[in-house]
Amino acid sequence: MKIFKAIICILSTVVLIWALHTKFGPVPPVGNFINPSTGFWQNAESKYDSPANKLNLEGLHDEVIVKYDDNHVPHIFAKNDHDLYYAQGYVTAADRLWQMDIQTRSASGRLAKVVGANALEIDRYHRRMGMVYGAENSLRGMMKDPQTKLVVEAYTKGINTYIHSLTPAQYPIEFKLLNYKPEEWKPINCALLLKLMSETLAGGSDELEMTNVLNKFGWKVTQDLFPDESFQQEPIIPAGTKWNFKPLTIPKFSPTFKAQMLSNNHKPASKIEGIGSNNWAVSGSKTATGYPILANDPHLHLTFPSIWYQIQLHGPGVNVYGVSLPGAPNIIIGYNQNISWGVTNVDADVLDWYQIKFKDADKNEYWYNNQWRKTTRRIETIKVRGQAAVTENVIYTHFGPVVYEDSIQKYKKAPANVPAGTALRWVAHDESNELRTFYLLNRGNNYADYRKALAFYSAPAQNFIFASADNDIAITPNGKLPLKFKDQGKFILDGTDAANNWQGFIPYEQNPTVKNPPRGFVSSANQQSTDATYPYYINWQFGAYQRGKRINDRLSAMNHITADSMRLLQTDNYSITAYDILPTLLKYIDPSELDASQLEAYKVLKSWNKRFDADAIGATIFNSWWLNVYNTTWRDDFETLNADLRWPSKDRTIKMLLTEPQSKWFDNIHTAGRETIADIVSQAFNNTINELIHAHGKLGAAWQWGKIRPTEIDHLASLPGFGSGKFESGGTAGVINAISGGNGPSWRMVVQLGPKVKGFGIFPGGESGNPGSFYYTNMLQSWKDGKLNELLYLQSATEKSEKIKNTLTLQKK
Repeated sequence: MKIFKAIICILSTVVLIWALHTKFGPVPPVGNFINPSTGFWQNAESKYDSPANKLNLEGLHDEVIVKYDDNHVPHIFAKNDHDLYYAQGYVTAADRLWQMDIQTRSASGRLAKVVGANALEIDRYHRRMGMVYGAENSLRGMMKDPQTKLVVEAYTKGINTYIHSLTPAQYPIEFKLLNYKPEEWKPINCALLLKLMSETLAGGSDELEMTNVLNKFGWKVTQDLFPDESFQQEPIIPAGTKWNFKPLTIPKFSPTFKAQMLSNNHKPASKIEGIGSNNWAVSGSKTATGYPILANDPHLHLTFPSIWYQIQLHGPGVNVYGVSLPGAPNIIIGYNQNISWGVTNVDADVLDWYQIKFKDADKNEYWYNNQWRKTTRRIETIKVRGQAAVTENVIYTHFGPVVYEDSIQKYKKAPANVPAGTALRWVAHDESNELRTFYLLNRGNNYADYRKALAFYSAPAQNFIFASADNDIAITPNGKLPLKFKDQGKFILDGTDAANNWQGFIPYEQNPTVKNPPRGFVSSANQQSTDATYPYYINWQFGAYQRGKRINDRLSAMNHITADSMRLLQTDNYSITAYDILPTLLKYIDPSELDASQLEAYKVLKSWNKRFDADAIGATIFNSWWLNVYNTTWRDDFETLNADLRWPSKDRTIKMLLTEPQSKWFDNIHTAGRETIADIVSQAFNNTINELIHAHGKLGAAWQWGKIRPTEIDHLASLPGFGSGKFESGGTAGVINAISGGNGPSWRMVVQLGPKVKGFGIFPGGESGNPGSFYYTNMLQSWKDGKLNELLYLQSATEKSEKIKNTLTLQKK
């Protein structure tokens, strides 16, 4: 009996060992993960690193000193460009290797290789929309420039030196969880990362939805509900700015576009409202020091690790501090001794869809400009973990790829906003060298250098803000902007008509810009770029005006501005939307007809200060009420089963509330009677209070904005336990402090120029991508509290500072 029990125990142990080291479906071998010598235990890190360390590395030309401060920010001191970017690649990989790997896998459509079939469809989409094709073209542009080529190759070599130094025990924990190993970095990965940013900021499209609106309602109604000019405007380039150039001839409407607008029979990842950024710069005439101050806070999806990585780069001709994108060299947003710069998204229309007329089912030819033109094919092979590879045969036209040839090829979970049977024309597919822009900005000394750097930038189009110690400030909505006729790309275009093709690009020097305006500041918040006097068409839609309006109102009123007053402005929660429409909404409520709960809520709104603070109950009531008014107004006309329709904007709805109270759109077409604006507003208010009571009980602390709409910063791969957990915060998409769900200020920076530059900044998280590190979340609480860290800007490797906690010396092997 004892022998039998012993045999059972031995067999059970063998089975357990086999099971722990075997992969079942998407679950990695658990034994590898918990192995004490190679598993997750090895990823724990101490806050206190050794004060000094030396490494001998192949590929260096000379000695490099890396000083780590108390936030684990590396300050790199190199004697030549090669070593500077080699070291940047090395230290970035040391902190963010898995993030760099997974983001470029996503961009290149190679996720399924490591996570299996669950990622196949997103891989198919990225391959078919030409992400790799665009990266190849960008890389070609980068490698034509000797300086950029040196930078990219050195950065790549530094990353690979770090990868080659790792043993399996030292792999970042996500590699262990997903049971794969890092692969060598390639120069094209740097380009893929930029394509991923282009997709995030300029890859959305609503042309299919807008075409469906045109089909349903016709041209007159469509232009009324989706106008080319916003009702409320606060243009980035101040109204009345004179354009100091002779514009090119503007293309005329194509014959097919005219016909499309007059007809009611047309061939048929929407843009996300609220993703954007703020930036501004004030001249010395408005500051306490007499020198400019620049502020920037790009609003992006918040993740652990952060999309940004803080770093200082010091070498011949350069001493720059700021944030980089892990996987791309240079600093993207930052400052040096003489200048500072930042970016926000322009929302330029640089992506269009063209309906393709194929000759036959073989799709080897398509009709364009009165002749048959041959297609080309690009074979995309997608490796899938645990199963056979999948091959995608993608048709390319002169416009670009036909993402989905027909509705059959367009799988159920494909992005709804991609129209089948159309070709994609996207500026991100073109040859470019954005890295050249940042290389030059990092070394810039003045306004002329800023303008020279911007000439190399293509996509995604950004509002580049600038300030210098020379007391210059400027802003330029900048990028490779197509030369179009008005509304070209508002709807799906007829791909047979050559007149619908882009007619070149707006000359870089004619992109809208303003330097040292009389008001003493420049700013942007993704709103409309210019007033109607600008001769070129950039887009028919931009971000809402409210954040820009609030920023401009405050900057106009402020004097003796300090870096700290700019910090406070970045965390401002005042709602211009509430200021604009709350009095009108309240006007349609009769307090005598309210029950006790509704009356209590009404009184809260009457006394609310219009701030979306974490403890504000008025913010919760107003936000829910406004959304209910919006949805009740448009749902009956625009919510359909057979076609996705773009709903009119919040701006257009506000115009109706304030100036068109008799509009027919307030009537619900599904009811017998005719509803008025008063009916809609009152019904929405009653529904709001009932919904809040049902979900959260009687009006009280549970209705506070931060409790109703908590914020959470998730892990990049949504791994449980690796995120922040939910926490209460103020802010919303329409205020300066644009924290909304998982989106928000990904990097807050304030730079005070002058004889001695001072920088302040923070992002929600830490420098390390390792969840076992103290530096994974060490800056999160300060970010929650609206604080900024004073940034350590060293002048030399020998400069002493109490903030320096570790020195790493890299020597050639």
